Amino acid sequence: MEPGYILNKRYQIIRTLGEGGMANVYLANDLVEHRQVTIKVLRLDLQTDESALRRFKREAKALSELDNENIVKIYDISQSNDGLQFLVMEYIEGTDLKEYIKENYPLKYETVVQIMDQILSAVSYAHKQNIIHRDLKPKNILIDKNNVVKITDFGISMATTESTLTQTNSMLGSVHYISPEQARGSMITKQSDIYSLGIVLFELLVGHVPYKGETAISVALKHYKSKIPSVKKIDPKIPQALENVILHATSKSLSDRYQTVAAMRDDLRTTLNEERKEEKIWRPQILIEEETKIIPQINHEDEMIEDDTIELPIKKKYVVPENISLREVLKQKYSRKEVGIFLGAISFITVVITVIIFAITTTPKVISMPDIRGLSKSQATEILDSHKLSLGQVKYQYSSDYNYGQIIKSFPKKDKKVRQQTAINVIISKGPDAKKFGDYRGQNYQAVKKRLEKQGVHVYEEEKYTDSAETGAILKQSISQKEKVVMSETTVTFTISKGPTYFKVRMLSGMSKDQIDAYAQSEGIKVVYQYEYSDTIAENQVIKQGPAPNATMYRGQTLIVILSRGKVLGNENSNSKEKFNQGEGNNRESESLNSTSNSLSQLQQK
Repeated sequence: MEPGYILNKRYQIIRTLGEGGMANVYLANDLVEHRQVTIKVLRLDLQTDESALRRFKREAKALSELDNENIVKIYDISQSNDGLQFLVMEYIEGTDLKEYIKENYPLKYETVVQIMDQILSAVSYAHKQNIIHRDLKPKNILIDKNNVVKITDFGISMATTESTLTQTNSMLGSVHYISPEQARGSMITKQSDIYSLGIVLFELLVGHVPYKGETAISVALKHYKSKIPSVKKIDPKIPQALENVILHATSKSLSDRYQTVAAMRDDLRTTLNEERKEEKIWRPQILIEEETKIIPQINHEDEMIEDDTIELPIKKKYVVPENISLREVLKQKYSRKEVGIFLGAISFITVVITVIIFAITTTPKVISMPDIRGLSKSQATEILDSHKLSLGQVKYQYSSDYNYGQIIKSFPKKDKKVRQQTAINVIISKGPDAKKFGDYRGQNYQAVKKRLEKQGVHVYEEEKYTDSAETGAILKQSISQKEKVVMSETTVTFTISKGPTYFKVRMLSGMSKDQIDAYAQSEGIKVVYQYEYSDTIAENQVIKQGPAPNATMYRGQTLIVILSRGKVLGNENSNSKEKFNQGEGNNRESESLNSTSNSLSQLQQK
C-alpha cells in the first residue's frame, strides 16, 4: 500500500515500517481516533489460505484479550473492502531491542535487569493466559524513549503453513533464539519461551548471540547439541549470579530449565544483590547426579595390617606372629569344634551383611512422579530418564485441551509416589476431533453464536437487509456445512438479516432531533431537516414530515422533517412560515422530497 492510501475509509497509510514472513507492517493515521497506529496486513500469498486465515483471526482475537503494560495493544481486527485481513495495533515511537543493543552496547547491568524484568513480566502474563509467544527475539521486542518495553507478534508467526526452518530469509532472524526442542522438531511449550529469553539476556550482556553459522540448520543444531558459551569468559566483570540465570534458562533439559517465567524473574531480580556476589556457577542437576562418585579416603589408623593386635573373645590378648594365619592362632587356643563354630558364624554374618548392602544399593528409590502433561513423547522420555523412569504403554485419544502429540495423562499421576525403574504408561493427544461444521442458515444468530462459542468457535457477523427472512436470522455462513473442522480452532462469519427492505414510517411529532436521528439510523434511512417559523409549534419541534406517518419507505431513502424555528420576532408583516433553507441546499432537499414522493407513488401503484 502506498503512502496516502486510506484503508477502510479510516486508516491513512503514512509509510512502510517493515515486511515479515507473515505480514507487511505500516504506520498509519487513525482518522476517527486521531492517533497514529500500526497496521499489520496478512501477506497476499496467505490471504487465500483458509487455515492461515482462521489461525490469523483466532490468534488476533486471543491477543486482543491481553492487557499488560509491556505488551503492544491491539485496537482492531478487520478486513478491507477487497478482502485483505489486517490488525490495527498501538504504535510505539522508538526502536526494537536489536537496534537498541547496537546503539547502546555495552549496557549497564542495572539497565539489563530492568529491561529483562519488563520482558519477563509480559511473557509471564501471556503464559497465564495460555498464550506461548514461540518467536521471542529482540526484533519482536520494542523499546520507547523512556526505556519502556513492549512485546509484539504473540503467536502470529505460527499461522504460516510452512516450516519456519525452511524459510531461510525469516528463519535466520529467529533460529538464533529457538530452543533445543524446537530445533529437533518437538512440541513447543512455555519452557521454549524461557530458553529464548535466556538467549535474549545473553545478547543484552555481550552484544551478540551465542551461536553463529552459515545456515539456519547449522545454528539450530548448535542449540540442540552445543554447550552455551560462558558470558564471563567474554566479559569477566559480569556477575556470576547473572550468568547463572542464562545457564538455568538455557538448559538443554526441560527438567533443569526454569519451570516458569515467574521463577526466572524472581531469580533475576536479586542477581545484583550484595549477598549473591560470591555465588558459585550453576550446574544442571543431571550432570551432578551422573558424576563419578569419589571413594572416601581410608584413614590410615583404621587399616588392617599384619602386625595389628587382634582382640578375641577371651581375656588375654594374642599377637599374631609373622607367617602364622588366624586359623593357626585359633587352633592354639580353641578346639577344632569351637573354631569351626566361630568361623561359621563369621561367614554367616558376612553373607547377611553382603545381602543387606546389596539390597540397599540395588533397590530402586521411591520418588514423586514428575508432571509430564503437555509434553511431547520425546520430551517426556527425556524427563523420565532423568528420574530413572521409563516410558511404558502408550495410548492415543482425541482431546480439545491438548495439542496433537502432547501427553494428556500419566499413570501414576504427577506427585504420586513411584519407584524408580518403573515403566510409566501415558495417554497422548490425537488433537481435537474434527467434525462437520453443520448448516445454521435460517436459525437465530444469537442462539447459534452462543452455542458455537461454547465449543470454542470464534463467531463474527455481517448484516444485510432482506425481505426473505426474519430479523436476526442467518442468511449465509462462511464455512460449508460439510467441511470438517476442529471447533476450537475455527472462525466463522455469518451474514444475518437486518430486517425487511421497507417499513412503515412512524409519526415523528413530539420527538427531539436526537431521537429522530437515532430512529433514522435504526431503520437505515437518511434524514434531511428544514426549518419554518411557527406561532403554534414550539422551537425544534416537528411541524410536518414527508413521507407522512404510516407511509411505506425503503431502506436508504430520505425522510424530510420540517422543524419549528419558533415564533417570528420583529416585523409582524414578515411571513411566519418563511423558510431558512436557501440556495443550492434548498433545491437538493426539494429534489429529495420529490424523489421520495415519486418512489412512494410508484410503490402505491404496484
